[in-house]
Order: sequence, then structure tokens, then C-alpha cells
Amino acid sequence: MGLKEQLTEDMRAALKARDEVTTGTLRMALAAVGVAEVAGKAKRELSDDEVLAVLAKEAKKRREAEVAFADAGRAEQAAKERAEEEVLARYLPEQLSDAELVDLVTQTLATGGFSGMGSMGPAMKAVQAAVAGRAEGGKVSAEVRRQLAA
Repeated sequence: MGLKEQLTEDMRAALKARDEVTTGTLRMALAAVGVAEVAGKAKRELSDDEVLAVLAKEAKKRREAEVAFADAGRAEQAAKERAEEEVLARYLPEQLSDAELVDLVTQTLATGGFSGMGSMGPAMKAVQAAVAGRAEGGKVSAEVRRQLAA
């Protein structure tokens, strides 16, 4: 069963269980997947990796909204965003810890022979492939930049 079908099944189960947060979050996620499917010249079915990318993007939106609401003193709305992000996190690969990210970047840079800021682009491409969605792009970029500058 594909990830999109799993999302649909889980949404139906949440609907039957009257779990409003999960139902709403999965509806939103499936809508985002649907938008991604019709983006471009022709409608197409997304692969599981592409669906994961959509879910990661939606989870990032929730984290950013949570911070914005918390900074504005809207704790109730921040809690809602956090709950939605937790639902989405069930479908995403486990995130790397900071130490694991440092080790992975170090190994990838050494293996690829990258050094200096001039190789930032190719180094990022190699590291992103190794990370495979297990860390946010901003964190990865900051670590690659830090190690290349050293």
C-alpha cells in the first residue's frame, strides 16, 4: 500500500473515531498531495518519496506557524499547530539528532573530497542525498557551511 493510500485509510479511521485533529490534519495533507499531483502540465500520481516531501513541507509550515503564534502570545493556536505537526510526524522518517547530522556531514564531505565554500553547491547535493529527508534543509545547510568554512 502506498503512502497516499495509508493517509486516506488513517483519515477514514480517525473520522470514525471522531478524532478531529487527526481527521483535519490528514485532510489537509491529502489536499496538499492533490495540489502537487495537478501541478505541472498533466495530472500524475506522486511516488511515496514525493508524498513524503509534501508531508515534510506541511510539517515545516506547522512548526513555523507554531513559533509565530507562540511569539504573538496565542498559546491555544500554537498548541493546535503543534498537534497537527505531531500527526504529520507519524508519517515522516525519524529526524537525525544534531550529533548524527554533524557525523553524516563530516563523512559525506570527506568521501566526496569537498573543501572550501566554492564547493557548497555540490557538497549540499551530496549531503541532502545522504540525509534523505531526515533533517531540515536549513539545519543541513548551516552545518555544511560551518564545516566547509573551517
